[in-house]
Amino acid sequence: MPDMKEINEARRAGNEVLRLLDEVERNLKSARNWGFYDMIGGGFFSSLIKHDKVGRAEKLMQDVKRALFNLQRELKDVNLSIPDTVVVSDLEKFLDIAFDNIVSDWFTQSRINQSLREVERIRAQVQKILWELNQLR
Repeated sequence: MPDMKEINEARRAGNEVLRLLDEVERNLKSARNWGFYDMIGGGFFSSLIKHDKVGRAEKLMQDVKRALFNLQRELKDVNLSIPDTVVVSDLEKFLDIAFDNIVSDWFTQSRINQSLREVERIRAQVQKILWELNQLR
């Protein structure tokens, strides 16, 4: 049985991933809301705001990747693991701003929603890991 120090380190790492995922989710939901506005005629500025939110989420996802790596390292001692992350590509952002039309807006909305689903999937896995860690205590 792993010692309490290892379990607590893994729990802290898991909680950090959850905290960062919450921030990513907030930014993606805000981007999705701006995206709805953009699709009904919001124009260039709503696209810029939407992509600023997506950009923030992407930067936070880099932090999530690092936090997941740290969590995976901490979990080695307790024989658990967790998969990796979510990306919205820069090319899609460029296409949506440069060719601001309903098709590119819809495609970006679809990618935002897909990213939100991936965030939720990762969150569920981390929560499962935290539950398992609590069982080890």
